[in-house]
Amino acid sequence: MSLLQINSFAAGQWVAPGSGAREIENAVTGAVMAQAGNDALDVVAMLDYARTTGGPALRAMTFHERAKMLKALAQHLGQHKQALYDLSFNTGATAKDHLIDIDGGIGTMFVFASKGRREMPDGHVYLDGEVEQLSRSGQFVGHHICTPLQGIAVHINAFNFPVWGMLEKLAPTLLAGVPAIVKPATATCYVTELAVRLMLDSGILPAGALQLVSGGLGDMLDRLTCQDVVSFTGSADTAFKLRSAPHILRNSIRFVAEQDSLNASILGPDATPGTPEFDLFVKEVHREMTAKAGQKCTAIRRIIAPDAQVPALIEALSDRLSKTLIGDPRNEATRMGALVSNSQKRDVLAKAALIGAEAERVYGDPDSFDVVGADGGKGAFLPPMLYHCVDPDGAQRVHDTEAFGPVSTILGYRDIDHAVQLANRGGGSLVASVITHDPAVAREVALGAGAFHGRIYINDRTSMKESTGHGSPLPHLVHGGPGRAGGGEEMGGVRGVMHYMQRTSVQGSPEMLAAIGGRWIPGAPEIAAQAHPFTRGFDDLEIGETLKAGPRVITLDDIEHFAEFTGDTFYAHMNDEAAARNPFFPGRVAHGYLLLSFAAGMFVEPNEGPVLANTGLDGLRFMKPVVAGDALNVRLSVKQKTRRTDEYGEVRWHVTLTNQAGEAVAEYELLTMNAYSA
Repeated sequence: MSLLQINSFAAGQWVAPGSGAREIENAVTGAVMAQAGNDALDVVAMLDYARTTGGPALRAMTFHERAKMLKALAQHLGQHKQALYDLSFNTGATAKDHLIDIDGGIGTMFVFASKGRREMPDGHVYLDGEVEQLSRSGQFVGHHICTPLQGIAVHINAFNFPVWGMLEKLAPTLLAGVPAIVKPATATCYVTELAVRLMLDSGILPAGALQLVSGGLGDMLDRLTCQDVVSFTGSADTAFKLRSAPHILRNSIRFVAEQDSLNASILGPDATPGTPEFDLFVKEVHREMTAKAGQKCTAIRRIIAPDAQVPALIEALSDRLSKTLIGDPRNEATRMGALVSNSQKRDVLAKAALIGAEAERVYGDPDSFDVVGADGGKGAFLPPMLYHCVDPDGAQRVHDTEAFGPVSTILGYRDIDHAVQLANRGGGSLVASVITHDPAVAREVALGAGAFHGRIYINDRTSMKESTGHGSPLPHLVHGGPGRAGGGEEMGGVRGVMHYMQRTSVQGSPEMLAAIGGRWIPGAPEIAAQAHPFTRGFDDLEIGETLKAGPRVITLDDIEHFAEFTGDTFYAHMNDEAAARNPFFPGRVAHGYLLLSFAAGMFVEPNEGPVLANTGLDGLRFMKPVVAGDALNVRLSVKQKTRRTDEYGEVRWHVTLTNQAGEAVAEYELLTMNAYSA
């Protein structure tokens, strides 16, 4: 049987394995099935191709255009995911494991596509925070902007998630406008290669946006610059070796790491046998020990339970683990497949032996277990192995040894403070969870363990039907952790995109900063509206286009009528003496919402036109009281325009209300949906 030839995609060409190629075995059968790697890859050409072709093409696109590209890629992969499933069985993954890796990766791309459209501008500059006024008159201001790095992202991924591991890094990278060179772990690179082929063959990506190294990187990392990023997932030892290389340090090359993690799950003292929380805890631990055969960076390695509940927990977990069918992952009845390779199996057994020196194995014998539909002696199969450490305070290996497979250790605790201390002994982890129905316990764990963990997962009977699980990092939230876990933060919505952009503070006049950011700033030149802006289509409106209206005099009758009509008879509007005793008011004052209503009445265009809907307002502030006799004026300026659908876009208007002395009394941003110009 001929071996699969796993190619690389370099400088626009597919390159077959060559000198230095490594053999890859089928996890289920143990037979060699493929080879990958080529020491002759032209890394200089690859870097040049990304920098001169891929980078400029991506940066020419707006954030929204790149978000649409991500959505199209996700849709295309979704149409071909069965082919990815079929190939992924060879990694030892079951059909349920595919949902985590393949469907999870595609879903992550969809989330970043959505966030790019909703939370980022339809432009080339991302504005971070608000404008800072740096002078008394407001004609010298500052702002933070983010622009794409003009380099490459090198993604070094782990073997356990050949699709999700690539896509969760690739999505924010491409959204930022940076090309990527993906280097999957060789053991499962054949699945990544198929996913890359699907994306490249779709024609959706611009040339140079994505390249693939199946095998070693050669001296690529020694050729990076300050504009490049390395994003790594793998062991702490490998991460240390790579990130401490003199070239990486000397050039301050960004290095994002997600590495070893001794994650813990804490059973709350209230979660006794018979409660929904106890049953949920057993279910969560079982899932994390068996999904992907325990080969998850977020899997539960340490099970922390009240001393009194340890015997019951051992019994419940052992019973549930005994019902786990181990075997050929293609068999629909199989609940746990093989580890990725026999080499990985040997590593897990070696690490389990270290843990076994401090803890008793209470379930799972690697020398005697059943495998259905496959040869357990040839494939990389192991049973779930549960340990119990009676002296968690005196132990060391259970807190610093990660057996990257179906291995977990139960540790007893005296009280919540003790449980938190044990969780924190992991030296920094990706995730800790607590299963409890007591908010006070959840708070104590979050405050005590937060500094040592990138994510705190809390679950109970209220959220159990909707929660995603201890081991599921989500694209909306950061995935990473301090210390041993690498100190990095991946995903996290727009936060993840920022890893591939440079934050720059810009200073100058409002006119200059408005031109840079594509957003009007108070103090920048105004464009006098020649026609009412509500009569002009989305495309015709100009940033800074301004309508001024007023004055409208506020009367006491207005205030009293508004109070009676709305029911808002708060004393500051109705009782002159009581209002005068309030340090904020000189006497009876107009309702803030009355001022907004009058402002709308002054700038509205009542006839049917391109304004389709008022969708809300942001940043409302009332700065100065308005009393009867004051004259209200309004200024309405086009602040920002963002395309939303094929039919309409969002217009953000800056609205300022002033009195007869020109003093600002209120300010806010109005949001409308406007039809595109005919």
